[in-house]
Amino acid sequence: MKKAVFPGSFDPITKGHEAIVLQSLSLFDEIIIAVGVNINKKYAFPLEQRLQWIKQVFAGYSQVSVLSFDGLTVDLCRKIDERFILRGLRFSGDFEYESLMAEANKKLNPEVETVFMLADPSLRCVSSTLVRDIVKNGGSVVKFVPEQVKITI
Repeated sequence: MKKAVFPGSFDPITKGHEAIVLQSLSLFDEIIIAVGVNINKKYAFPLEQRLQWIKQVFAGYSQVSVLSFDGLTVDLCRKIDERFILRGLRFSGDFEYESLMAEANKKLNPEVETVFMLADPSLRCVSSTLVRDIVKNGGSVVKFVPEQVKITI
């Protein structure tokens, strides 16, 4: 059974994240959405809220699970005995950053492979940063987040 870990802060989860997970289900039997916790980072939304949103978005998909973790993604992979890290790519800048991370992860844990999925062209502009900026400025994010994500201003 092939499983992949999809790490991120998901602050908040976006339609882009959702699309990458759904697209990857044709390659993997299970996707583990791993919500990273960094004590030095300030999040816009509490961890429990982010976990709840993800669970709601994928409630109808038994092959998608969610957990939280701190530390390195490769250490999580070692701990839960998983070999694949899933990452989404929107544009060339993402590739440059993600390929460096994949190379570093490979050096830290040679057993782990990173799999890149290309974002749907209609969702390339979508990012958690964009959503947070829209929320901060009083705008509507309904076009950028799954319908289960209710953000009130």
